[in-house]
Amino acid sequence: MTTAVGDALGASAPPEAERRRRRRPVLPYLLLTPAVVILAAMLGYPLYRLGVLSLQDFGLPQVFGQPAEWVGLDNYATILRDGYFWTVLWRTVLFCLVNVALTMVIGFAVALLLNQLGWKMRLLVSTSLILAWAMPALTATIVWQWIFDTQYGLANWALGRQGESWLADPLSFLGVATIIVVWMGVPFVALTLFAGLTQVSSEILEAAEVDGASSWQRLRDIVVPMLKPLLLILTSLSVLWDFRVFTQIYVLQRAGGISRDTNLLGVYAYRISIGGSEFDIGAAVAIVMVAITILLTIAYLREMARQEDL
Repeated sequence: MTTAVGDALGASAPPEAERRRRRRPVLPYLLLTPAVVILAAMLGYPLYRLGVLSLQDFGLPQVFGQPAEWVGLDNYATILRDGYFWTVLWRTVLFCLVNVALTMVIGFAVALLLNQLGWKMRLLVSTSLILAWAMPALTATIVWQWIFDTQYGLANWALGRQGESWLADPLSFLGVATIIVVWMGVPFVALTLFAGLTQVSSEILEAAEVDGASSWQRLRDIVVPMLKPLLLILTSLSVLWDFRVFTQIYVLQRAGGISRDTNLLGVYAYRISIGGSEFDIGAAVAIVMVAITILLTIAYLREMARQEDL
C-alpha cells in the first residue's frame, strides 16, 4: 500500500528539470533593475512630454511663452485625415520591408561565404564587415553621397552618368538610401549567422551528402531549419532598426533630394516640428511612430520568449 502511494506520488511529481524551469531565479531581475530604472528615467520623461505635446495646440507662440491650449485627440485626427501622412506611412513600411529582405538575403549569403573561406580570408572579410558596421551612420551616408555625387561620383563615372543626379528622382533617391542602410545592416546579420553556422553539425551534413542530398537540399532541409530561431530574431531586429531610419534620409535630402517625395516617418515628424513649427502635429506623428515601434518590439520579445521555451 505504501509503495503504491509512493509510486503514485512519484509519478505525479514534476521532473527535476521541470521544477527548475518553474523556479525562476530572482538574481537576474535584481541585476537588471538599476539599468531598467535608469532607462525609465531617461526615456520616460521625454515620452511623457511628447505625449502631452501631442494633446495640445503647441506652435511657435507657445515656444515664446504663450499658454498652450488643450485640444485632446484633435492632432491625431488631423494626421489621420491627412492623405500625405498615409503616403509617408506606407512608403516607410515598404522601404523597411525592402531593406529587411535585402539585408537578410545578402547577410545570409555572406555568412555562407565566410563558412567556406580559409581562416586568412575569413579574418580579412570579417574585419572589413566589422569596420563597415562600426562606422557611424552620418559618416557612412556622407561617404556614399560622395560616391553618387553628380559631377565627381564614382558611380556616375562607372555608369557614364556624369551630370545626372541620383537624388533628384525619388525612386533613385530611395535606391541610394537602401544601399546605405543595407550596407550598414549586412555585417551584423552576416557575422551572427556565421556564428550560427559554426554550430550546425558537420556529421549531419556529411550524412545527408552521402545519402545523395545536393548542396541546395542540405541548405534548405538542414541548415535553414537549424538557424530558424536566429533568422527570426535577426529579422525582427532589422525591422525595428530599418523602420526608424532617419540619418540617411535626412542627409541625402540635404544633399539634393526632394523632401516631399522621399520623406519617411521619422524625417516627416522632424520637418513638421522644426521646419514648420507645428510641434503638436509633429509630436502626434512621433507618438504614432513610437506606438508602431512598441508593437514591433512586443512581437520581437514574444518571439524570443517562444524560442526559449522550445
